[in-house]
Amino acid sequence: MDKVKVGIIGCGNIFKAYAQGCRRFEILDVVTCADIDIARAKVVAEEHKIPKACSVEELLADKSIDIVVNLTIPSAHAEINMKILEAGKHAYTEKPFATKHEDGVTVHKKAKEKGLLIGSAPDTFLGAGLQTCRKIVDDGWIGKPIGAAAFFCGHGMESWHPNPEFFFKAGGGPMLDIGPYPLTALVTIMGSIKRVTGSTAISFPERIVTSQGPNFGQRIKVEVPTHYVGTIDFANGAVATMMASFDMWKSSLPRIEIYGTEGTLQCPDPNTFAGPVKVFRPGSDPKTADFTEIPLTHIYNEQGRGMGVADMAYAITFKRKHRATGDLGLHILDVMLAFEEASKTGKHVEIQSSVERPAMIPLGLRYGTLDEK
Repeated sequence: MDKVKVGIIGCGNIFKAYAQGCRRFEILDVVTCADIDIARAKVVAEEHKIPKACSVEELLADKSIDIVVNLTIPSAHAEINMKILEAGKHAYTEKPFATKHEDGVTVHKKAKEKGLLIGSAPDTFLGAGLQTCRKIVDDGWIGKPIGAAAFFCGHGMESWHPNPEFFFKAGGGPMLDIGPYPLTALVTIMGSIKRVTGSTAISFPERIVTSQGPNFGQRIKVEVPTHYVGTIDFANGAVATMMASFDMWKSSLPRIEIYGTEGTLQCPDPNTFAGPVKVFRPGSDPKTADFTEIPLTHIYNEQGRGMGVADMAYAITFKRKHRATGDLGLHILDVMLAFEEASKTGKHVEIQSSVERPAMIPLGLRYGTLDEK
């Protein structure tokens, strides 16, 4: 099987996870990286033994590259994705798919016109933990899902990220940054979302960078909501509660729980690929019954990124559907934007897009592959 050649645009904080993660899969060959700062690209290329570092323009002009991974800041995702597609290459972008609905639609339309694939992170739903959760629900272990809860809460990035300012500007905030993880997990397990309501707030109008580095002590004016609370209605009739926040110092809330007619499923952190996965089913003595940890059914349980890129490569090679699609990314974007719209208007927001649940990863795969072929 021929390798699919990959170029990466953007050599920032998340680059290492992709460079290492893509190497797990024998179908991928990361051959080039590019950044607006070519000196940075050269340093990163040498560190990760990538053969070539160059400008964005040179990478896009390289006819040997099949897939370009877009790791730029969120506000640039749509613009760079359009350039990738115009260059005749398949595009896989870090989350979010875009920061505005109309930009996401434009990218999606261009991919269709060009006959190219467009994909979007997160790909953590392809990992062993969330694939096990999907199988548990599909196999009926908790009966019919009737509700869920998702909480992704912390105190922002200014304490650890070397350049956190964009998290608090247009295109940032906890919903667009961390919301894709729980929402993608819920949608791929339970199906499309049809309605959202919510409230948002800016609890701290200014942030001070405390991460060590050249930006230490920088004061950042917060321009986007940093605390989101809302309710989600799924097309299957289930109703979920969600909170995403950069304003909470500490919390013991679960990451994701799914409630069914015959039990409860505790899902792992959706920003990871592993477990634990736990199920509660009513026993003979409800006073002593507790959650039981379930062995993971799939093999990819280590941290990293690249499963979505590898799955796209298999889709290109074997002419099949991929899983972390632009359709999924656009649906998640529409849902995320609906929280703030609902807060501003005081109304429910109907979600116009929908998406099919992607196929599960096959069981029993050989490590380094994502297809039975």
